[in-house]
Amino acid sequence: MNLPNWITVSRVFGLPFILYFLSYPTSQNLWICTIIFLIAASTDWVDGYLARKLNQVTELGKFLDPLVDKLLVLAPLLGLIQLQQVPAWGVFIILTRELAIAGWRVNPKLTGDSKIQGANIWGKLKTVSQISAIALLIAPLPAPWHLVGLVVFWLSVLLTLISGGIYVMPKTKLNPE
Repeated sequence: MNLPNWITVSRVFGLPFILYFLSYPTSQNLWICTIIFLIAASTDWVDGYLARKLNQVTELGKFLDPLVDKLLVLAPLLGLIQLQQVPAWGVFIILTRELAIAGWRVNPKLTGDSKIQGANIWGKLKTVSQISAIALLIAPLPAPWHLVGLVVFWLSVLLTLISGGIYVMPKTKLNPE
């Protein structure tokens, strides 16, 4: 395992803290949770940057990175369902897409490629919108910001559907990879 892969795996270690602080939603705990979440999410950029810069892009990294991203997104979303901040059916759409694409990505018979496919631009936009929505919904911000968080959440659900569809459709102008 190289440094970028270790950084990827390190995101998982923030999850118990995120879930703990979400379980006790005081203002202070929610700020701590938001900070931990944003630090963990920022390592997604760091590991990708280092993998490319150090020429250490690996099949393991291409597999682990999206898997850990899914855990980092789905764990706080489940906490937000419990806090009644987001509807379960919206999270279900995200969960369904993530599981379907994870299976699609690693199955060479479906992709026609023996190597694990990395995320395309639509998948990256989806991830950024999910992280933004989660941070806005966890942070104890004034009421207008909660509405912004919900709008970003629904945008992330839409991008989740679009990116999933584009990922499995044949190569087109929208999906040139």
